[in-house]
Parts: sequence; structure tokens; C-alpha cells
Amino acid sequence: MRRMAAGNGALDLVQYAPREERGYCTLRVFVRMRAGRSYVHPAPGYTGAMPDYRRIFIPGGTYFFTVNLLERRSTLPTENIASLRHAIFWTKRRTPFRIEALVVLPDHLHAIFTLPEGDSNFPQRWRHIKSRFSRSLAKSEWRSTVREKRGERAIWQRRYWEHYIRDKRDLRAHIAYCYYNPVKHSFATRVSDWPHSTYHRDIRSGRFEPDFAPEDVLNWKIPGEQA
Repeated sequence: MRRMAAGNGALDLVQYAPREERGYCTLRVFVRMRAGRSYVHPAPGYTGAMPDYRRIFIPGGTYFFTVNLLERRSTLPTENIASLRHAIFWTKRRTPFRIEALVVLPDHLHAIFTLPEGDSNFPQRWRHIKSRFSRSLAKSEWRSTVREKRGERAIWQRRYWEHYIRDKRDLRAHIAYCYYNPVKHSFATRVSDWPHSTYHRDIRSGRFEPDFAPEDVLNWKIPGEQA
């Protein structure tokens, strides 16, 4: 609840409805207090319905994703890394895509996928990955009444964040973000110390030198890029 000054001696208290799926709060109601009485008004544009998030679907596009656990204090992805890897490659065999970069942290992951020409259905791929991983785990998590009625697990947040990669510079920047993320969150002191990352694959392939510096990003070899 937050206080907001209003005209004519009124005081508005703005109530925010917590949104578990996105980690931020949605403006829900105004409580206007005047002369010792309160009046409740819906916030402008609030209907009680789920917001309409618009995603960009570009066939053959490259996307950066952030996918979070519902319980951010959990460490299920790294504790069950083999199951997560299986879920990703099980999905990849059935609905192909190229993994440009992937890093798995205890409570979230970042990934960059390139889809095949003519295909923009990345939501289907994430549904498969998340559900396959969830089904591999014992049902020990707490679930809300809504999730129980729907038969849903409470492992992942329902939604995720995606960014369409515009060009090669944008791709380099997001690959660097992926690989530096364990260092940023103090899970590792060097990029090469974190095991759950395609960084090691890229080192073996000669894409860049071990323990790269941020400025080295501009010199990385990008698939399909002319020398």
C-alpha cells in the first residue's frame, strides 16, 4: 500500500496486487479517503482480467529468454541438471532449434535460441521444456488451490521474458550477459568456473578464448557471419 497526495484534502492509498509470475506488482485499486470515509475505486484500466502481454513472433528469429522458478529460493535446476538437460534436448529433437547460448543458475536460466526458417513457435518449446522437467521431479512442492484444480505443478513461473535479437552486436551482448551471469550473482569468480553453461562448448569449438573480457565480445565468431 502506498500513499499518494490528492487534491481537496483527499488522500489516495494505492493498493498493488502482487503478481507471482513477473516479479512486479500490478496497480489494482485506489482507496480514496476524505473526511474520515474511504471510497474504493478500480484503478484506471484495471478489469480483473489477466493482462494481454504481446510477444513478437518472427519466423526463423533468434531470441533471448529469462525463465524463473516460482520459488526463487529453490535450487532445483542445478540440483537436477541432468533432468533439465534431458528436457531441453528431448524438446530439441521434436521441435528443432539452435542453442546459441545457455546458462543455468540455481533459481533461473537464460537462453538464446534460433528457430528454423518459417517457425516462430517458441512458446511451444518452452511448454515442453518446463513440463518435461517438472514431470521428472517428485511432487513435493506446495501448490496453490488454482494450480491444484488445473493439475499444474508449482515449479516454474507461468510466464517468462523474451527479447528478439536484432543483429549480431545484440547477439554478442546477450551471449556475454548469459556467460557472465554466474559471476554477476556471485556463484563463480570467473566465467570458466561455472559448469552449467554452454560457455565450455564454445571454448572447445574455438569460438573465443578462455576467460574472455567484456570487450572481447566484439571479436566473437557468430554462426553465419562473414569474416
